[in-house]
Amino acid sequence: MSERKVLNKYYPPDFDPSKIPKLKLPKDRQYVVRLMAPFNMRCKTCGEYIYKGKKFNARKETVQNEVYLGLPIFRFYIKCTRCLAEITFKTDPENTDYTMEHGATRNFQAEKLLEEEEKRVQKEREDEELNNPMKVLENRTKDSKLEMEVLENLQELKDLNQRQAHVDFEAMLRQHRLSEEERLKQEQEEDERETAALVEEARKRRLLEDSDSEEDAAPAPPQPAFLPNPNPNPTAILDEGPKAKRKMESWERSVGTLGSRPQLSGLVVVKKTGLDRSTPQGQLAPTLGTVKNGKAADPAPRMPGTSSLSQLGAYSDSEDSSSSN
Repeated sequence: MSERKVLNKYYPPDFDPSKIPKLKLPKDRQYVVRLMAPFNMRCKTCGEYIYKGKKFNARKETVQNEVYLGLPIFRFYIKCTRCLAEITFKTDPENTDYTMEHGATRNFQAEKLLEEEEKRVQKEREDEELNNPMKVLENRTKDSKLEMEVLENLQELKDLNQRQAHVDFEAMLRQHRLSEEERLKQEQEEDERETAALVEEARKRRLLEDSDSEEDAAPAPPQPAFLPNPNPNPTAILDEGPKAKRKMESWERSVGTLGSRPQLSGLVVVKKTGLDRSTPQGQLAPTLGTVKNGKAADPAPRMPGTSSLSQLGAYSDSEDSSSSN
């Protein structure tokens, strides 16, 4: 079995290549190629613009009887994208460009036309100087005169610009120096204002702190000791008004009435602490409050700043005192 990919073919001994019939193809045979528009063009039929770089499926053929230095010239056929009119152009190896034939007009050819005109003038001048030495001298004189005129015009323009735009560098430096000094002075004034504001704020804060410390250090005025009367007089409460009556009712609800037992209303006994137990019983008399005219005297001096409710814990109820006796 032979190989699938064969590089060498078998030629029999009696093989004659001249007997192989040749395929006769026309010389103007056309091929379908994929190309892009080489320049901007506009369709003559519908006025559609076709921009450079637009892709077409074109037909290519070799132009008969046109050769440039042995290089063949090709013609391309494309169709307008809007009206499907046929547009043809061919290669131009002499100018390394393309030439428009029919179906459209080429756009933006001003630069190309200018270059062609310059080339034509230069070629005519070279042809004239080739056989006429006097023409060469005349052209050189014209060129030198033209160059001198150009230099003079350029110098005049420079002088005119210097007169119109005269720059005084000393004035510029002076102005810059003044502006710099003014800026520094303004910055210094701003710094001074900020410093003064900070000092004033610190002074006010110090004064406030001093006043607060003085108010905290001032001792509170001693308040008079207040001990409610165990046997309140109803007529006195009525005389004092409804405010004193409400105060007495709230006191009775929270603490209790010491006058519920008349025989024990004058007895108020201090709770015995460790120090009280160490002292003899006979020495308790000075510490206890004395009863005068049916009213209990103040058992101990009250410290300033203490309320009457805080001192009630030092006393026991009347029932506890009676039971202890």
